[in-house]
Amino acid sequence: MRTTQRLIILTGFLFMGITASAQDPNFYIFLCLGQSNMEGNARFESQDTTVDSRFQVLEAVDCPNLSRSAGKWYPTIPPLCRCRTGLTPADYFGRTMVANLPEKIKVGVINVSVAGCKIELFDKDNFLSYISTAPSWMINIVKEYDGNPYMRLVEMAKLAQKVGVIKGILLHQGESNTNDSTWPKKVNVVYTNILKDLNLDPKSVPLLAGEVVNADQGGVCASMNTIIATLPKTIPNSYVISSSGCTDAKDNLHFNAEGYRKLGRRYADRMLAILGYKLKEPE
Repeated sequence: MRTTQRLIILTGFLFMGITASAQDPNFYIFLCLGQSNMEGNARFESQDTTVDSRFQVLEAVDCPNLSRSAGKWYPTIPPLCRCRTGLTPADYFGRTMVANLPEKIKVGVINVSVAGCKIELFDKDNFLSYISTAPSWMINIVKEYDGNPYMRLVEMAKLAQKVGVIKGILLHQGESNTNDSTWPKKVNVVYTNILKDLNLDPKSVPLLAGEVVNADQGGVCASMNTIIATLPKTIPNSYVISSSGCTDAKDNLHFNAEGYRKLGRRYADRMLAILGYKLKEPE
């Protein structure tokens, strides 16, 4: 073998080594999507602004008011969705995760959510027909994601895969699909597309879906929880996160700050169990 060929091969191996070392197997990434309750509707409080540096957010939009740019990692001081959203289940999901995982493990979240949207907005093959009938205020939110929230989520996820490993998907959506018995199948389309577009193994990437505001809080869309409960029949590696006892706002549609904190911890409790860990301080 010629010296030049050997150098080319050696260089290739070195490049492969550099690329592999850039991805940290101890950096756990979680994709978050949904509508307003995943965006975060409650105003965050002072207790929510102190966070462990092991918990990071990959900004999905440019937020000059927060000095954040899309595609870059930042400390998870809320808001974690867009520039002026509120507290979200992702906040206390991540906080609870790092508090209960070994110190060598970091957690990152990517949150792409749109208030009021049906799950159809994240169907990459049919979202345009859905947007064509959407109200102007929703379209303005969609524009922040360059007109395609699904592709923005995938774009950010691919950036995240360069530095970490996607370990799960968090969904909170369903209010706008209340009483739609085909919702689980529609969710499966979105979930399957995400796995395919990011080359993920369904056995290694569970889907965690939260219930909407519960009937015990007077939830106006609580009937949807019966349909959400059937999701594991369609997606084997999926889990339903109970909203029972999670307090809500006066509109009985959104959770309040304490409700988001409790729901976020429950997402984490389930994810920790999947990963083989237990909460140090169970609910």
